[in-house]
Amino acid sequence: MVAEAAGSLLEQLRVAIQEIQTLVGLSDVPNLAWTLLWTGLAALTLYYLAVRENDKPIRYTVPTPKRPEKVEILDEPAIKVSGSTAVQCYAPATGQLLGLVNPSTTNAIDRAVEQAQAAQTKWATTSFRERRAVLRSILQYVLDNQEEICRVACLDSGKTMVDAQLGEVLVTAEKLKWTIEHGEKALRPSRRPTNLLLAYKRNTVYYEPLGVVAALVSWNYPFHNLIGPVISALFSGNGIVVKVSEQTAWSSSYFANIARGALVAHGHDPALVQTLVCWPQTAGHITSHPGISHITFIGSRPVCHKVAASAAKALIPVVAELGGKDACIVLDSVSKRDLPRVVEILMRGSFQASGQNCIGIERIVAAPGIYDRLVSILEPRVRALRLGPTADVGAMISDTSFPRLEALIADAVQHGARLLAGGKRFIHPDHPKGHYFTPTLLVDVTPDMAIANEECFAPVMVLMRAPAASAEAILSVANAPDFGLGSSVFGAESDPRIPQIVRGIKAGMIAVNDFGATYAVQMPFGGIAGSGYGRFAGDEGLRGLCNVKAVCEDRMAWLGIRTGIPPPMRYPVMDQEKGWRFARGVVEVGYGMGLARKIGGVLGILKNS
Repeated sequence: MVAEAAGSLLEQLRVAIQEIQTLVGLSDVPNLAWTLLWTGLAALTLYYLAVRENDKPIRYTVPTPKRPEKVEILDEPAIKVSGSTAVQCYAPATGQLLGLVNPSTTNAIDRAVEQAQAAQTKWATTSFRERRAVLRSILQYVLDNQEEICRVACLDSGKTMVDAQLGEVLVTAEKLKWTIEHGEKALRPSRRPTNLLLAYKRNTVYYEPLGVVAALVSWNYPFHNLIGPVISALFSGNGIVVKVSEQTAWSSSYFANIARGALVAHGHDPALVQTLVCWPQTAGHITSHPGISHITFIGSRPVCHKVAASAAKALIPVVAELGGKDACIVLDSVSKRDLPRVVEILMRGSFQASGQNCIGIERIVAAPGIYDRLVSILEPRVRALRLGPTADVGAMISDTSFPRLEALIADAVQHGARLLAGGKRFIHPDHPKGHYFTPTLLVDVTPDMAIANEECFAPVMVLMRAPAASAEAILSVANAPDFGLGSSVFGAESDPRIPQIVRGIKAGMIAVNDFGATYAVQMPFGGIAGSGYGRFAGDEGLRGLCNVKAVCEDRMAWLGIRTGIPPPMRYPVMDQEKGWRFARGVVEVGYGMGLARKIGGVLGILKNS
């Protein structure tokens, strides 16, 4: 098939070249030049067709997770069942029982790591092209099965289909596409400069697989949070063990099998990808396991303290993404024409996934000149939001945070904030066992209030008025909490405060006149301060899963040019003073500032040789 397609295309190229010759009047140009051009195009065409043919994605099937034949709504939806060690899985939006999952034991964890290690030994030898082929098939599966992936994610996490399409499918497709197109460039060996003294050296940095890496991921995006670390691990040549949250244990096997199915389709060992579900008391066996080479942790700050302490026992490096209190800054230079667009982004950024979004907008910090206008526009919009599995805002993963949220809102009101919408749990008339919290609008919040300093992770929109319009005054509010994950700023492109805010914001990421765009283009993801450390995504994320190996070698060894120890510096050193003066001459030659010092260095070497 390749040969037939190539022959047809080559004949078209030959005819086209003849027509070009006639058209531009170059028929008299020696045929050799045109033959060379035609041959070059032919070779490129054959190569292109061969690559396209061999790297077509392979379609495969994955069984979707089973649910009980009889619909059962739990009286008290919870993941723990009295008298059982099993994880009870249920739909947060309705309270429907989805099934039971047996948690992994320490022995099961050991087996998972061992199986991933065995598979990784061979996988580490694969080419980037082979890894890209697997990722292309995963991408094909995701595109072909978007609706099913979204439905499973919604059932297990409580989000709506729209939120799942954006937060599960779109970002996963982007990560796959980015890695396919740019991953090799990030991990290709890179040459590094040398210096005058070692001009005969060639320096290269290689990015080699670490072995088996682990990811401990949160429940808010059950598909993307699981598959994202898998994509990076596979492309960097590693095996991976993913410890998923007990809250979304039901869907994890299906989502993991999407990656495993692609490996099988391409003839690779599916044991390369392992998933585990376990209770917190067992998780320490993963985070201190000697077979784990790297940990990516997505979760809360208190749990990260335990993960980091456990990982320290085996000196396992950790990348920690711990959520944030992301500030969205709205300047008074936003035009009337652009304001409706900004408001739509504020709504999506605040209520996406019921606010359970690590880079969700937690605080809107508005300049005084636009603050009141924003409040008047946002109040009816928030009040109009509907709750439900097929409405605007879905369920939260659990109701355990509801008392804390209600207390934070009540405390803010007591200290002067105004509650314009929501502020309490919601009993859905059709799904009374679902976990719903009323979309909330809280305004006139000040930096000293608890709600301005604690992550809500809920459908709670908080507005704060900056004390003045200057960049310094706005940043004093935006940088107040001990968080620093994402951020955003809106204003006229010509506003001089925007570059000041971009430079002055204490965060790992900032989007200008947009929200969350940094992750949508796979830039390095992570924060500072209480939001964690390290980065995943982008070049930095891939390289972080590698042993960054520096190799220094002779570039002209064939001429006998190699490092040698001069007589004055050989052991035993016969004359320390003379040896020191010789060494000083070497330093002056290599690093002396100005020609005179370098010449003096040469003389010092000669005098003391």
